[in-house]
Formats: sequence, C-alpha cells, structure tokens
Amino acid sequence: QVQLVESGGGLVQAGGSLRLSCVASGSISRINTMGWYRQAPGKQRELVATFTSPGSTNYADSVKGRFTISGDNAKNTVYLQMNSLKPEDTAVYYCNAVGLLRSYARYDSWGQGTQVTVSS
Repeated sequence: QVQLVESGGGLVQAGGSLRLSCVASGSISRINTMGWYRQAPGKQRELVATFTSPGSTNYADSVKGRFTISGDNAKNTVYLQMNSLKPEDTAVYYCNAVGLLRSYARYDSWGQGTQVTVSS
C-alpha cells in the first residue's frame, strides 16, 4: 500500500560523495518519519539517519558530521547527502517510512535497497 523507491547509489572512491533519494507513494495520509538504514555483508541492518516531520533529525554516531538527511513533505521524499565517504560505509542502503494510510491504518514500509560501494 506504500511503495518506496530509492535511487542514487553507486561506486565512489573514499572521500567522495553520493546523494540518495527515496520517494514514497501509495495511499498515504501522513508520513511521520522517513529514514535510512544500511546493511553490510555479514552484519545486521543498522540505523543511519531519520527525519521526522516537521524537521527533527537523528544520526548514527558513525555518520555524524558527514551525512545529512533532509525531507520534502510536498514530494513525500527524503534525501541522504553522504560526504567524506569511507570504505566502511559500503552497504545496501534501505529507505523506511512510518505513518498513516488514508484508511488510518499504520504502515511501516521498506524500499528494496540501493547499493553503495566505497573503494579505498
């Protein structure tokens, strides 16, 4: 009922930058929080950053000062600007959205993921 489409992943050298985007669509009444999580091979999925309307943000300690999350409520879109990338940032990055459907049911949806690879 809520679809999330991520884009912007790719291969970049250490120290480089990438910008991820995630667009939510479907029977959305409200988006409370959108966020990015990542999962590296052999590791559990972990929080990267969240954006809670109207503008509260939260970051993992490992990305503070390097990543910036922002949202466009009118477009149901969240962005993740990633600067000073490190090889340890290599992972599949997943978008997540939590909110209410038009039926007033709660949703907690995930995108399919986008690969980010940082070479040393």
